[in-house]
This record gives sequence, C-alpha cells and structure tokens, in this order.
Amino acid sequence: MRLSSSELFKLASEFIAEDLGRGDITTQAVLTTAVTARGRFIAKQDLVLAGLEVADAVFGVLESPVEIEAFAADGERIRQGDVFARVKGPADVLLMGERTALNVLRHLSGIATLTRAYVDAVAGTQAKILDTRKTTPGLRMLEKYAVLMGGGHNHRFGLDDGVLIKDNHLALVGDVRTAIERARRRLGHLHKIEVEVKNLNELREALAASADLILLDNMTPEMVREAVQIARATAPHVLLEASGSITLDNVRQYAEAGVDYISVGAITHSAPAVDISLKITTI
Repeated sequence: MRLSSSELFKLASEFIAEDLGRGDITTQAVLTTAVTARGRFIAKQDLVLAGLEVADAVFGVLESPVEIEAFAADGERIRQGDVFARVKGPADVLLMGERTALNVLRHLSGIATLTRAYVDAVAGTQAKILDTRKTTPGLRMLEKYAVLMGGGHNHRFGLDDGVLIKDNHLALVGDVRTAIERARRRLGHLHKIEVEVKNLNELREALAASADLILLDNMTPEMVREAVQIARATAPHVLLEASGSITLDNVRQYAEAGVDYISVGAITHSAPAVDISLKITTI
C-alpha cells in the first residue's frame, strides 16, 4: 500500500487546519522579519521510521518553498541520536508545521516500531503479524501504512473489505454453522468467509461448514496448538488466525503453535509514540 499524493494532501491539510486555526500568533509576534532557517529531525531513541511523506506534505500544505532532505526511508531502523532528515525554509513556516509534522512522525513511527518488535518476536515461524480495525478514526489509512513499514500485514480496512463473522454475529444468529451457511448463500463462492471461534467445539463446527479462515479467539497457546492439529488433520487448506490476549511476552508461543496469522490490536491502538525532536536554527 502506498499513500497517494491526493490522500496525503487532504490529510495534511486537515492536520494543519486543526493546529493553525486563524494563524500562529506567537510566531507572528516574535519574528518581525523574514528569516530563513533549517531544522534537524533527531531520533531520541531507537525506532522504525514511518511518516516521512506525511511530514513532507504537512510543510507542503503551508504553500512555501520548504526543502526536506531525508537520510533514511520509511521502514528503516533508526538509532538513537541519528539525524534522519533535514528541513530548510522560511522560519515561520517551519515553526507552523513543526508540531504537526512531529506528531505524525512520532505516532506512525511508534506503530512501526511496536509492529517490528512483534515481527521480530515470531521470526523463523510461518506466522504473520496482522493489524485490526482498532485504529484511530480518520487515521486508519496512515496507521495501517505504519504497520506495513514495521513489517506487519494488513487485515480488513473496513467492514466492506471482507467477511468476518464475530462473536456478536454468532450471538444473534445462534450458531457457527448457521452463520457460515447464511453468508455463503448470500455472498456466493467468490467471497472468502472467516469466522471467530472461542472453543474447539465451535472450531469443529466451522470446519464442518467449510469456513475459509478461522479466527481462534482468546485461546491459550496450548488450546491453539490443539486447534491447529485438529484443523490440519481435517482441512489443511483452512487458514488459522490467533487473536486476543496476545502480548510480546507470549506471541512466540502462539506462532510456534502453528497458526498462519496472529492479529494484534495493540500495534495500532496502544503503540506508544516514539521520541523525535526537530531542532530549528537560523542559517
């Protein structure tokens, strides 16, 4: 997934409008003459970079000749103390875009950094780390982009993007088989159907109803291992996903249980922002 120029401009415009309001009254009051300045983006901790294009778009929205020189690309590991980009332009423009650019970089790089930690934790297994729809409203595209930069993979982008029958669907329908059969009749053979199960009985029901993917929800690693054995013996083509109560401390156990995917909501909804600064000086 790449971020298009139109998407970047639209989002950056909204971000700047929120922060700028009617104008930067502090800068207008303090800087009485036009000044050209330069700034250095400095990593204050080890991180995985994400969001450089968005930061560039933030300054571009301010309609002034700002030059950004990048020494790294999104997805790269940056070490504490590294200067990974420089920016040059009118001082007032740099000051107006400073906080918004930093907020974007810190948030998206935080997601990429946490994602990479999960990806590294399951290295050598067949399991792939997935995101979820647990994203910040309005920022889903950017946050899922950051997951990719961290080496993860994207799950659904929205409710129209795939069939996933979850616990609340099952509570309203009654059972796994009925839900799968209804979805199959309504949607036809071109749509893959994933269903969430919470125990081995529901797993067997999903397998009997020919689910394409099965989400093993809130099971222990031991239960997941048993579920994998049952599924592989019954329907080896079915893809298995583990989700719920998965942390960096136990994600390796789930991966070694043999699942194809591990979805982790925390990589988007709970990723801490990384520490990045922008130091501005006159030329």
